[in-house]
Amino acid sequence: MAKVVTPKTLDGIHLARLCAKYAEDKKAMDVVIMDVRGLSPITDFFVICSGTSSPHVRAIRDEIVDMIKVEHGKAALVSDGQLESQWLLVGYSDVIVHVFGGEKRDFYALEELWNDAPRMELTE
Repeated sequence: MAKVVTPKTLDGIHLARLCAKYAEDKKAMDVVIMDVRGLSPITDFFVICSGTSSPHVRAIRDEIVDMIKVEHGKAALVSDGQLESQWLLVGYSDVIVHVFGGEKRDFYALEELWNDAPRMELTE
């Protein structure tokens, strides 16, 4: 029987992998998990991904927020960003999800800014 992941057992890496999975379910592009433990004072993991249009970016963000809440009982602490900016955030205590649209991912270059952070496998 599969183990049910509840908020009590949903640690950072599992939550990051779930966010990545739900992003991929909505056809997000170039999904990356970065381990920023010890590098960032505000979170342990970044999940970074891209959408192809404003509606796609919104759908990726909404899928992550909805599925983590419905299937795992964990509400996002923050869901921020203006769709016009092409950079939406979803924040949990130990995971921050960055959903970019257009060329904004290259412009802000988070992966370069945090290049000392190891990349994690998307699945176990």
